[in-house]
Amino acid sequence: MTINKMIVIGNVGSDPEMRYTPNGNAVTTFSVAASRRWNSAEGEQREETEWFRVNAWRRLAETCNQYVTKGMKVYVEGRLKSSPYITRDGEARAGNEIHAFEVQFLNRPGQQGAPGGPGQPEGQGPGQQDDLEDLPW
Repeated sequence: MTINKMIVIGNVGSDPEMRYTPNGNAVTTFSVAASRRWNSAEGEQREETEWFRVNAWRRLAETCNQYVTKGMKVYVEGRLKSSPYITRDGEARAGNEIHAFEVQFLNRPGQQGAPGGPGQPEGQGPGQQDDLEDLPW
């Protein structure tokens, strides 16, 4: 048995872009930044940020396109895919891409980038943050 599962909680770095495949399936893409802070041995505060490209498909793509905005905090669950590409300088690189099967919006109404009002998807609203704050990690 094998598993490929990614969970990222971070801030959306770009407004979503939705497109359709030739078969008519919706695909929405946006970026998420997850940061880690720590103190160095010298007592200096450091920060490291990892960027992930998120692809949501079909109904989830439509929901993300409607509610996700730059700056909001999201929980993304899916499978990791490394996507090789060539930079403008001709350098070979690989990017981290998450094929999402779940996206939850973690901002509360009134916070920056928070969705709200009528049409808020059930089970993906701002109230989900309370459950995540209780996690030991």
